[in-house]
Amino acid sequence: MDWQEQARRTEERLHGQFVQALDGDAAAYQRFLQALGGHLRAYFRRRLFQLPDEVEDLVQETLLAIHTHRHTYRRDQPLTAWVHTIARYKLVDLLRARERREKLNDPLDDEAGFFARSDTEAAEARRDLATMLDGLGERQRRALVMTKIEGASVAETAAALGMSEVAVKVGVHRSLKALAARWGGSR
Repeated sequence: MDWQEQARRTEERLHGQFVQALDGDAAAYQRFLQALGGHLRAYFRRRLFQLPDEVEDLVQETLLAIHTHRHTYRRDQPLTAWVHTIARYKLVDLLRARERREKLNDPLDDEAGFFARSDTEAAEARRDLATMLDGLGERQRRALVMTKIEGASVAETAAALGMSEVAVKVGVHRSLKALAARWGGSR
């Protein structure tokens, strides 16, 4: 039997199982998914020979897409073409995602940004902030840090510090005013 005859017989068998499944035959659907999974594995392995770890995920994604979109299949059309289209889109999506990730994460292609950041910048910023806040009282400093740096609401800060909301607002305002006077900024 040549490959064309084998492909025709496979199409007939899978098409029959899928149509039975669409009519509610759960056993036929199980047979269809199992047989189709084998064909999809072969299809993806031939195309992803350098990425063998991606094959099974792609098979599962394709089977899920077929299950989710089974209502769009037109029974008078070849099943192979419909399945192939879905599988091909899944393959293209994977390759595009990998290409984007590789471009974003290429450690050898980042010479332009080599001096753009430093691990010491964050440490220096924390040290400078600690120096700036040293002159404030503990409750004022904590209220300022919680509301302006950590992003807590005034109500959350008041509850955490055992203060009224008005006291938090006044404390933050006075802290900012003191910092501006001490460090030459204006507020």
